Amino acid sequence: MSTPLKIDFVSDVSCPWCVIGLRALNQALEQLGDEVQAEIHFQPFELNPNMPAEGQDLAEHIFEKYGSTPEQSKANREHIRDRGAELGFTFKDGDKRIYNTFDAHRLLHWAETQGKQKALKEALFAAYFSEHADPSSHRLLADVAQKVGLDRVRAEAILASDEYTLEVRTAEQLWIARGINSVPTIVFNDQYAVSGGQPVDVFVGAIRQILSEQAKA
Repeated sequence: MSTPLKIDFVSDVSCPWCVIGLRALNQALEQLGDEVQAEIHFQPFELNPNMPAEGQDLAEHIFEKYGSTPEQSKANREHIRDRGAELGFTFKDGDKRIYNTFDAHRLLHWAETQGKQKALKEALFAAYFSEHADPSSHRLLADVAQKVGLDRVRAEAILASDEYTLEVRTAEQLWIARGINSVPTIVFNDQYAVSGGQPVDVFVGAIRQILSEQAKA
């Protein structure tokens, strides 16, 4: 008999470690099979909430934000690319820009009401990291929404309005108030948290421990 497990995956669509964390979590859940019945909810977090519409060169952004040298940044990108490849995800090499992701989070909020949130999240990751597409572009967001089976006209209407702005802002503040300041942070049953792009076996072990503690409660 499967044990229900609520998972809040707090992340941003422009966060490479969030891709790695989600891929590893997905594979962990596959390994656990019938042991668990997981329900994943993607929660909004903006790494760069003040990013202007035109975005910023990624290398320039990394240097300004973290002080990383070009060599450090290159080594980190290679590490991320290798981890992604191990998990079946392609991080496209070459120059990239960082963009504002708030509208993507509004669309993800709506997609959950349509049962398509996970599909949209994964498609947005692929669009940004594998194709270097602009996740702040309303046309790109509508294209991706349509690709995963969402109503394009409805998606365009949401993007052209301020719909779901309050809901996303409220959710962002809630998770920050709970102490989350880096992503990905994966919260299980509102009690247990795992941070970062952890390996598959770390997620398997953490989930089994949570299930064991639940069984004793």
